[in-house]
Amino acid sequence: MFTRRNFLKTSGLLSLAPLAKVKASVPAPKALPLIKPPALKKGDTVGLVTPASPLFDAHRLMIEVIEKMHNLGFKTKLGKNIFKRYGYLAGTVQERLDDLHAMFADPEVKAIIAIRGGYGSAQLLPHLDYDLIKKHPKILMGYSDITSLLLGIHAQTGLVTFHGPVAESTFTDYTRLNMQNALMSTKAPQVIPDAPYTENLQTSNRIWAMRGGISTGRLLGGNMTLFESLLGTPYEVDTTDAILFFEEVGEEPYDVDRMLNHIKMAGKFERCKGVIFDKMPTVKPRDFEPAFYRNLSVEQVIENVFKDYDFPVCVGFSLGHIANKPTMPQGIRVKLDGDKKQLTFLEAAVR
Repeated sequence: MFTRRNFLKTSGLLSLAPLAKVKASVPAPKALPLIKPPALKKGDTVGLVTPASPLFDAHRLMIEVIEKMHNLGFKTKLGKNIFKRYGYLAGTVQERLDDLHAMFADPEVKAIIAIRGGYGSAQLLPHLDYDLIKKHPKILMGYSDITSLLLGIHAQTGLVTFHGPVAESTFTDYTRLNMQNALMSTKAPQVIPDAPYTENLQTSNRIWAMRGGISTGRLLGGNMTLFESLLGTPYEVDTTDAILFFEEVGEEPYDVDRMLNHIKMAGKFERCKGVIFDKMPTVKPRDFEPAFYRNLSVEQVIENVFKDYDFPVCVGFSLGHIANKPTMPQGIRVKLDGDKKQLTFLEAAVR
């Protein structure tokens, strides 16, 4: 089964083209004042980029992606390098940077959506023009590996970024409506509805509240592996007064154990107000015979990590590598009701 870890073990190191000088590392910044991008409107132009891995069957895929965006009501502009391939990356660091910078600078482009994730977004963080981004704040959306960009840009600028579908995602009615509410509406509060589930006599998502209670804070998170990978860098987020959310795919319980304990030892849970986990349907032991009998479950891992905290902890939301997912704006105020197992956006993410 694919995991980023196996992928990186077999890939070797990549030789990069010369880039602009990288600034020396500095301590992770405290949370900056929030910058909300302008709301997206029907008829606006969406810029499509590939900041991570290259496209597969690229021309066929782009026909589908452009049709999806048009059917959502948006025009499209393609990054000039989206068909590039540099090993396991969608072009060199400079090529991927050029596309992202061009989209932020282009007055016609009102939102930027990654076509896919994969691996490589974090390589861009030391070289991004954060002043350009602050001068031209725009919606930036994606998930999985794009978590690096969402969190890093938010940490460096205060811009609200959006953990939501990539352009090649399946746009179910649930995914589409939640995306439109997050990117196009200035109304608040917004309750995030339970994702539909009608298979096998199951009619709810059966979210498990390890600990109930009600808490408010700033929404921050994304893919657990990428969140962890930013610790100790200038691009990690300040989790003070935060409601954290995590999704993961294809890892084993011990991987989740290691990551959560690293995040815990880094002090990130000491400052937060609550934690939400995805369903994580593929996070389980590889072999249930005999590994099933000597493995901790993900539920047990979460219980062990959070047993000494008193904030709400809920497991089973529909967030990441799954068809029905809400769009989660980084940095806005939210309320987590662990008793009702419900998340509410207390403010709009756009202006």
